[in-house]
Amino acid sequence: MNEQLESMIRTQIEARGVRDPRVLRALGRVDRGLFVPPEARSLAYEDFPLSIGYDQTISQPYMVAIMTELLSPSPSSKILEIGTGCGYQTAILAEMARKVYSLEIIPELAENARQRLTSLGYDNIVCRSGNGWQGWPSEAPFDGILLAAAPEELPQRLVEQLAPGGRLVLPVGTFRQELVVVDKDFRGNLECREIFGVRFVPMTGKEAPGISPE
Repeated sequence: MNEQLESMIRTQIEARGVRDPRVLRALGRVDRGLFVPPEARSLAYEDFPLSIGYDQTISQPYMVAIMTELLSPSPSSKILEIGTGCGYQTAILAEMARKVYSLEIIPELAENARQRLTSLGYDNIVCRSGNGWQGWPSEAPFDGILLAAAPEELPQRLVEQLAPGGRLVLPVGTFRQELVVVDKDFRGNLECREIFGVRFVPMTGKEAPGISPE
């Protein structure tokens, strides 16, 4: 782990209350500098979002950490991620879960992330271009679902694809957004709780087609 990455974890993530050792280890194994554009490398370890093109961003390290801690994937978990972006959050999830399925609505970002993650040796990630509102029905149910973009309301198709006992972590809202955790019990009942206010790019493509063919 390089010194900048170590400092990022210590001063920006642990210092703000993220304590799960599995999350901290995963963050230490994934170099954020490999996921940002070359012109932004000097800012890769700062605690704020950075542009990755196409009006999208890589989330700030703390937000990636806290959302991963809230999702709490286990080594046996099958996870669905909506909003691959550059693949940074995807890699963190893959360090902790058995399998990660990741959807990105912008085909160019999906392909770039797929190539990057493959080059880094991840063999437990399937990254495709598709509409996050529809999820990934053929691979459902999922033990955990994480959204890196904000829908204006809870996407019901994603709730349906969440396994009993599973958890959904997502930002919800338009102008005012809240980070929300949704737990589904083994009878299918939902418990929702708000964590704190956030600001994410909006989730688009509500009426777009589903997953693109290989």
